[in-house]
Amino acid sequence: MKLTVHRGTNEIGGTCIELQSGTSRILLDFGMPLVNKSGNSFDFAQYKSLSVQELIKQGILPDVKSAYSEKPEIDGVIISHPHADHFGLMQYLSKKIPIWLGEATHRILKLNNIFLRQNNKILNPKYFEKEKSFTVGKFTITAYWADHSAFDSYSFLVEAEDKRIFYSGDFRSHGHKAKAYKWFLHNAPKDIDCLLIEGTKIGQKKEKHKTEGDIKDELAGLFKKSESINYIYTASQNIDRLVSIYRACLTSQKTFVVDVYTANVLDTLSDFARLPSPLKGFPNLKVLFPNILTTGLFKRGYGKMAIKFSKYKITKEEISRNPSDFVLLVRPSMRKDLGKIKTDKGNLIYSMWEGYKEQKTTQQFIDWLKSKNFAVYNIHTSGHADINTLKEFADAIAPNAIIPIHTFHKQNYKNIFSQKIIELNDNETFCF
Repeated sequence: MKLTVHRGTNEIGGTCIELQSGTSRILLDFGMPLVNKSGNSFDFAQYKSLSVQELIKQGILPDVKSAYSEKPEIDGVIISHPHADHFGLMQYLSKKIPIWLGEATHRILKLNNIFLRQNNKILNPKYFEKEKSFTVGKFTITAYWADHSAFDSYSFLVEAEDKRIFYSGDFRSHGHKAKAYKWFLHNAPKDIDCLLIEGTKIGQKKEKHKTEGDIKDELAGLFKKSESINYIYTASQNIDRLVSIYRACLTSQKTFVVDVYTANVLDTLSDFARLPSPLKGFPNLKVLFPNILTTGLFKRGYGKMAIKFSKYKITKEEISRNPSDFVLLVRPSMRKDLGKIKTDKGNLIYSMWEGYKEQKTTQQFIDWLKSKNFAVYNIHTSGHADINTLKEFADAIAPNAIIPIHTFHKQNYKNIFSQKIIELNDNETFCF
């Protein structure tokens, strides 16, 4: 078996791993970079007009043989979870290549195409399920459910030629799906030749992460003592965080207000888990209809995605009457709407990766709220495993070797793990 990491041996995000057995080839993830060569947040907008060959030359697209041609020689692409740094460039792949992913992930990507104007249309989707094996070419693959900030996240066991590779994907042990992680420790596959394990937190401070339960308690404490409105800036697809916020609102007797996009995310994924959807009888949950977002939906023929939440609509005027009763999920594109909510002060809780603060729109949004007497709080926990969890995960699998992936600090792996470390560079092929 041959293994090539096209991207991910020297950076976090943009993951793309190729495995080859005989004439069979598969790709594990096909992500967009998170940072550029200078280390700043990656902005794909400046590259959108480039051709595939130009994107390859610029180092944006991985140089994967035949992946973009009319006659691809790739048996399938397996997507681990719906974060753009793991799927974000697959729009450039040949449409003839089967895409394997969780059904919930596919539903999320469909929402992205509508609300985020992405172009990830999958013509040949194939769904896998946790703990069930499936075959792609000469490879047998088994998906394992992972605790991560993205809904529907997985790790994978890949087998071929009597070799067994395990790909961790992104994971943690401190989210609302911590039980899935604990289950894995007791049921981890053995006799693994090589473990590709993410190392997002390697090279950072060695500190124990807050759990999502801790986040809920911290938010509830802030909400209870707050005499003004609370805005929360977080990702609409960080389902664990949305659940934590909702539970904190119930505890503090606040009403959680989400926009139409977030309401659609929650309602769509409530088909797969018990999530707080406005349409399924959850109390203290209302929907705001931001002007730009809602108008755009109707103009593009998606008005029904707003209309279905009409019964749960709350207006800016209603919020203005008693602003301290509400917790609003916000983002920079809602600035005009928020400007119409009458309040002389408030709290902004920033609950995302600190790196996003480098983006101009985020900086301007936070500065604008500060100018309106908003106090800013950082209440967040990582979607990735801390050092102790990484070691525990590797020891449960006990592989013959480890290959660093999804990390800026692969040189540190040898000081953390007891297993043999194989350091690869991007586009370097390793044979088992």
